[in-house]
Parts: sequence; structure tokens; C-alpha cells
Amino acid sequence: MDLRELDRRTLLVLDKLVAAATPADLGRPTPCAGWTLADLLRHQVSENHAFATAAREGTAPDWDAGDLGDDAYAAYQASVDDFLDAFADDAVLGRQLAVNHFGTFPGTFAAHMHLVDTVAHGWDLARTLGLSYEPDAEAVRVALKLAERIPDEGREVNGSFAPSVEVPAGASELDRFLALLGRDPAWSVS
Repeated sequence: MDLRELDRRTLLVLDKLVAAATPADLGRPTPCAGWTLADLLRHQVSENHAFATAAREGTAPDWDAGDLGDDAYAAYQASVDDFLDAFADDAVLGRQLAVNHFGTFPGTFAAHMHLVDTVAHGWDLARTLGLSYEPDAEAVRVALKLAERIPDEGREVNGSFAPSVEVPAGASELDRFLALLGRDPAWSVS
């Protein structure tokens, strides 16, 4: 299956989560250490727009320029539309794209990176809001395969990933994926 379709499916799950958030929720803590829900949403808006700019131009000058404005959901939705529009062109998959501090990769790999971010932050959003998270199983499987390839010494590149955590034998693919990115699958808002 096309990575872009898996990402689109995952973004649809996130859309429902973001739509459920109220302005009062924006100050809630998230599984991302030191981030509130507003910080997490701003990060997602930044990443979506930056990936879109990189898809169109080969690079993005600013990966941290997201702005939620007065309507966090509208800002998030606009960033998703921007990302999906930019990656709709099949030619993007063969282009070289500079991705933040990670380096330059074929568009296919950049799309894979975005999927990992989307699956992980979907879980973050759901946990923050106390909602269930049911991402596309194939998207989780594909994201897990990439997370398994991240070397232990590369997990903390510029603070992108925390050290991996242990999960019990027989843990779900989603829990194994989360653990590889340094998230405790048992995390909940206190």
C-alpha cells in the first residue's frame, strides 16, 4: 500500500481527536515531556507545513513555524490539507527532500518519517484527552518497521526520541512502536 494512503488514514484518526479538543484542553500535559496539548498541536502544524514545503521546494527553511492562532482545529486542518496536497503528486516520492535536522532523503522515506510522527502523536493526543486510539493496523505495522531501524544511539538526535523503554513480551505492535520511541504505553494524564 502507498505510504501516503496509510498516512491519510492515520490523519483522519487524528482529525477526530483534534476536533474533540476544547480551548480548555490546550493546557493539558502530554506524554511528550514538557509539552502541553497546545505545544503538541503547534508541533504537528509545524511539521505538516514543513513536510509540505519540502515536498514542493526540496527543503523547508523553518520546521518550527506553526501557529495555532485563534482556532487550533482550523490551524491543524489547514496544515493537514497542505501536507496531503503537497504529497499528492507521485513525483514527490522520487525527489530528494531535506527533512529538518535528520538529513536529505527520497520522498518515499520522508513520507515514511511523517507516518511515524503521525502515528506516535495520534497516541499522544488520545492519551492527553483520555480518548481511545485506534490507528490503522497497517500504518502501525509500517511505522514499527521504521522505528525498529532507528539505532539506539540515534534515538535522541536533537531530542527527537527518548531512549526506548521496555514492554512486556507479547506487547501489541502499537505498544512496541511507542516503546521504541521512548513512550511508556501505560502513560495517562494523572
